Amino acid sequence: MNYSGRGNIKIFSCNANRDLAEEMAQCLGLKLGQAEVAHFSDGEISVKIDETIRGADVYIVQSTSYPVNDNLMELLIMIDAMKRASAGRITAVMPYYGYARQDRKARARDPISAKLVANILTVAGADRVLTMDLHCAQIQGFFDIPVDHLLGAPVLTNYYRDKYGENINEFVAVSPDLGSVGRTRNFATRLEIPLAIVDKRRPKANVSEIMNIIGDVKGQRVILVDDMIDTAGTITNAANALKEKGAIEVDACCTHAVLSGEALNKIEKSAISELLVLNTISLPPEKCISKIKVLSVAKVFAEAINRIHEGTSVSKLFE
Repeated sequence: MNYSGRGNIKIFSCNANRDLAEEMAQCLGLKLGQAEVAHFSDGEISVKIDETIRGADVYIVQSTSYPVNDNLMELLIMIDAMKRASAGRITAVMPYYGYARQDRKARARDPISAKLVANILTVAGADRVLTMDLHCAQIQGFFDIPVDHLLGAPVLTNYYRDKYGENINEFVAVSPDLGSVGRTRNFATRLEIPLAIVDKRRPKANVSEIMNIIGDVKGQRVILVDDMIDTAGTITNAANALKEKGAIEVDACCTHAVLSGEALNKIEKSAISELLVLNTISLPPEKCISKIKVLSVAKVFAEAINRIHEGTSVSKLFE
């Protein structure tokens, strides 16, 4: 990618994704903006912008992953600081959009927190949001500002195509639940491989029970596909069930590696051979177990930022 005339773009980072932000800036031929995001002794967040941004096209990189509320507040306060410093346009670059699973009223008197976060970002002063693989694509409609929704599937499928070459036709793409069928179908179409579905019933929160497998996986190598892995119950139960049904190898992939609670132990003990994830969420060293491989999305985000700045189509990235 050749990026020239990028003088009016400025890339800043809060604390959640600094390595990814630095890589994005390098892809664009820029240095990361000079800013400090710190915490006072009482927990309040302090933001200092150490360079002029008047009239600049500013991009603030921050995933609202754990600790979710601290990271969200860092982003909001930096947006406010940029607005008050007369930035020309402020784009919140959120590789992982926290609260995305609270996108509807599942029960009476439930909040719709994904909509609330959208409102807060807009009120804080964001002019645009750039994100990847929202848990529910309709969350884009919660915003009254433009949302550019990137896809992780091309990065994941390119890896498998390069790794397995012509042998990729030995694989079956598997959706770990009915909610991920559309995503897995897109994945399978890109690799031109068959599709299977794990039908599960969840008796209570964070507990999944495998019921049935729709499709033929006996004697096949399979790739489980999901947008995020949190407690890893769904993906590991699905992997174990696929093994029991005769799958000879089980790989898994996702965009967002939340990996909370006992997720790492479940993955280690499961039938999964390799878990492929993207770096939308920064993984600390203790979570980088041998089964996990991390791919970078910096080039995708850098290209999207370039296209937004130039006013050209972002969707053509995925055609």
